[in-house]
Amino acid sequence: MALEMERVIRRDLINRHPLRQLFWECTLRCNMHCRHCGSDCRKIMETPDMPREYFFGVLDNVAAHTDPSKVFIIVTGGEPLMRNDLEACGRGFHERGFAWGMVTNGFLLTPERFRSLFDAHLYTVALSIDGLADDHNWMRGHNESFQRASQALDLLVAEPLIKFDVVTCVNRRNYPHLSEIRDFLIQKGVKAWRLFSIFPAGRAANDPLMRLSNEEYRGMLDFIRQTRSEGEIHASYGCSGFVGNYEGEVRDLPFFCQAGITVGSVMADGAIAACASIRSGYHQGNIYQDQFWDVWQNRYQPHRTDEWKRTDDCATCRFFRYCHGNSLHLRDDEGQLMVCHLKRLI
Repeated sequence: MALEMERVIRRDLINRHPLRQLFWECTLRCNMHCRHCGSDCRKIMETPDMPREYFFGVLDNVAAHTDPSKVFIIVTGGEPLMRNDLEACGRGFHERGFAWGMVTNGFLLTPERFRSLFDAHLYTVALSIDGLADDHNWMRGHNESFQRASQALDLLVAEPLIKFDVVTCVNRRNYPHLSEIRDFLIQKGVKAWRLFSIFPAGRAANDPLMRLSNEEYRGMLDFIRQTRSEGEIHASYGCSGFVGNYEGEVRDLPFFCQAGITVGSVMADGAIAACASIRSGYHQGNIYQDQFWDVWQNRYQPHRTDEWKRTDDCATCRFFRYCHGNSLHLRDDEGQLMVCHLKRLI
């Protein structure tokens, strides 16, 4: 019944496609060398940071057509804290009526920087912690990464006006230690924890340690379900695809990829996209040639239609009506599904 209700909600949202989240890939620069990074690192040197005035222009265009208080800005990268003008960006968002947050590895989040960002109206933070010290540092490619992320976590816990969660990418190395990570986060005072599995793209595409076996994948979902039932920390599985009978047990709501339906993105090169994790083959325009709102209203057909995905295993799958061909970030540039989580579970 919940899945059928979700279908009705989804159809309505597709018809209205109200913009609710807007990601800004503000830089491709990063101070880590993460094993699972999905960014195209070949472009980092040739793609400079977008001047904030260009993104402000996008926001002015959006605000001319919808209530900015209903659109949340999420700043991502690369690593957003590499930008020295992030506070000026935040103040610009606030002046235009938009609330904002960021996704960060926390390495540069010193007490002084945190306070200056807070004063620039920072509202939410998603902090990446991919294990305890050895596993996190191995994942991030920096031997001080865990210590700095832990210090950043203390800053977030101590500020009651900041809404935050911890994000963990589960891989074959940290999978055996999920209980220890959970206990560490509880001891720190963390209330919300999102766990993701890693899909075969970017650096993770050819790294077998990044991809869980089918048995480990099911074990991760069982762990999330058990952790939720214990109630000491609100664990949830990320947005990475339909998981069959686990729906409703590992997430607050049934699977619904809202990329291009309520979620848009502006990439570092100006590309107008949906979720920042989706391949470039699904970009819908570019802010240097197109008006963002016009693109949002009139394009995004690959995101708002399903039938083109009904090929290969999806063609005869009885769950297609609920997964809708899965998240677009699980499909390559040619539209082929790279991984089906339901198939792994069955």
